Amino acid sequence: MGSNQGWDEDDSRAFIDHGRIFVPGREEQIETLLDLIPPSPRHVVELCCGEGALAGAVLDRFPGCTVHAYDRSPAMLEHARAALAGFGDRFEGLLFDLADRSWRSFPWQADAILSSLAIHHLDGEGKRDLFRDMARALAPGGALLVADLVKPATEAGAALAARAWDDEVRRRSLAIAGTLEPYEIFRADRWNYYADPEPDPIDQPSTLLDQLRWLEEAGLSGVDVHWMKAGHAVFGGVKWDRTDRSDRADRSDSL
Repeated sequence: MGSNQGWDEDDSRAFIDHGRIFVPGREEQIETLLDLIPPSPRHVVELCCGEGALAGAVLDRFPGCTVHAYDRSPAMLEHARAALAGFGDRFEGLLFDLADRSWRSFPWQADAILSSLAIHHLDGEGKRDLFRDMARALAPGGALLVADLVKPATEAGAALAARAWDDEVRRRSLAIAGTLEPYEIFRADRWNYYADPEPDPIDQPSTLLDQLRWLEEAGLSGVDVHWMKAGHAVFGGVKWDRTDRSDRADRSDSL
């Protein structure tokens, strides 16, 4: 996203200002993710937390949890920490590089790992590695949930996604800001990956089908797509709780 030079702090500030307008169905995406988090989580990890909108929603919905939120942008983390200061030490903001694997083990098992508008910055192998590493970090019954833009499988699909994203940002600009100014910034700064003839090389979305397969390869079950609009999708899976399934099988055999 941005001007074909990779993500920088100017992009971070633009997203802080206009992210809720630029993201299709942002409220629906957040609600979908919240509804898929297992009950009563204690540790929720968010990869690339941005300005803290999703983390704040998680902390509101689940008062017994801590959100461990990672981001590469100091500006984003500063904004998130200030916005969520009222949650005290239930919000932990951490600087990281998504592609680096050194951060991918935790002193506890995660009940949910969330990623919103982030993993499209990894290539295919990078996504597969991330899914495997995050699956290992999950507690039994924990969920790995992704909200991201995905690569259409056809040119017709890409054209449809481009039009739909433009239309949605235009609608949201008028509805939320009461003006087309944010939409004009969206267009001028070439945020619409699908409409850009020379998309920023930092953006490397993969097809939805490939990512669902990689989640299953990582050992997750119940892999599914839960929401989709304008080239953006919410999808994920759950770590198979072998103990629970074995217990159920034993009880069934005894009947």
